[in-house]
Amino acid sequence: MTTPILDFVRRYADSGTLRLHMPGHKGVPTLGCEGLDITEVAGADSLYAPTGVIRESEANATAVFASRATLYSTEGSSQCIRAMLALALRERKPKRILAGRNAHRSFLSACALCGAEPDWLWPEAGEGLLSCTVRPETLVRALDEAATGYAAVYVTSPDYLGRLADVSALAAVCHERGLPLLVDNAHGACLRFLPGARHPLEQGADLVCDSAHKTLPVLTGGAYLHIADPCFVPGAKQMLALFGSTSPSYLILASLDACNARLAGDYPMLLADAVRDTADLRRTLQALGWETVDADPLRITLRCDGTKAAARLRTQGMEPEYAGPDALVLMLTPENAAAARARVPEALGPCREAPPAPPPPLPRPERVCTVREALFAPQTSCPAQAAIGRICGAPTVACPPAVPIVTAGERIPEQALPLFQYYGVETVDVLL
Repeated sequence: MTTPILDFVRRYADSGTLRLHMPGHKGVPTLGCEGLDITEVAGADSLYAPTGVIRESEANATAVFASRATLYSTEGSSQCIRAMLALALRERKPKRILAGRNAHRSFLSACALCGAEPDWLWPEAGEGLLSCTVRPETLVRALDEAATGYAAVYVTSPDYLGRLADVSALAAVCHERGLPLLVDNAHGACLRFLPGARHPLEQGADLVCDSAHKTLPVLTGGAYLHIADPCFVPGAKQMLALFGSTSPSYLILASLDACNARLAGDYPMLLADAVRDTADLRRTLQALGWETVDADPLRITLRCDGTKAAARLRTQGMEPEYAGPDALVLMLTPENAAAARARVPEALGPCREAPPAPPPPLPRPERVCTVREALFAPQTSCPAQAAIGRICGAPTVACPPAVPIVTAGERIPEQALPLFQYYGVETVDVLL
């Protein structure tokens, strides 16, 4: 498969051209990558109106993912989520989205920018902040009982702990009602290249975002907007441009471009090897007494005091994806799965602790004003204890996992305080 963007920037770097244009480093190395870091010079094409190398590269990505269209983002899934909502809301009323409550905070900013208002599908009993199982019967009931219609349904799969939704069943429910299904698949780009039709595109989702950089060999910020329903193709570039910089990173574009060739080559076989290594590691940890959570094939989620477990890993030169009060998340790829299989069990050793208590239950706060009204209103920051009874402004969340406990426009109930304490949220932004 061709790599037109990468080939162009390499030729330009080797050409010796006197760079009388941005960026200011002029290709002179400090970090070492400056020669490949260019702007929209002649022949480099334009991300939001492509006619040349970017158009060819995105066509390659479309073929690799077997989508109707796959478009690039150099600003992560956050840009793609905003574009997805804007596309779904176009010419649709009312501007309401039915969404799983474990949505990333970028979904809330998308709602504010697009003038959408979310209604929530809530976690099941025993689930914490980071998961929200949405069963087809739950979705049917929520849609049937709604006082107003929706422009779309929005779910997160995989969630931050790696749990996968039954996207095919949810898509069937949505399509019976003429609704598009939007999926935040930020943590699951690699699923397209594993056996079993695990990627939301293969399961009937209409719009999907992937953070390529999370699970594929792509630089941070590289992401995809996948379109399955052809009605969303017109205008998709304009919506991405609406929320994107006019100076996209060619380093990121080149890494997305190079990834196409790898995915069309032997990388799926390397992924299969990594899945086996991850499964072996999971079984080894289970034999040592560690409790694992069902997760996608390249993630290991341990139910434990993640802070203590992470400290053990760090003493041996390893850093986890997430360490929380009740979970440790390890994300693996072909680049490190074999090393993790060998080193992680030795660092963690046998599990000698009781399973952690479940997190405090997630409250269901009262909605006082819209997300947009709250996020654009005058605000102040106050200690979490003093925020009780006030209206949440910009939700204060740790990143990762960036899932709000109380969302913008909701009155902060007393029941939220234990969760603030549990996740280490010390200050909260509230409306004046």
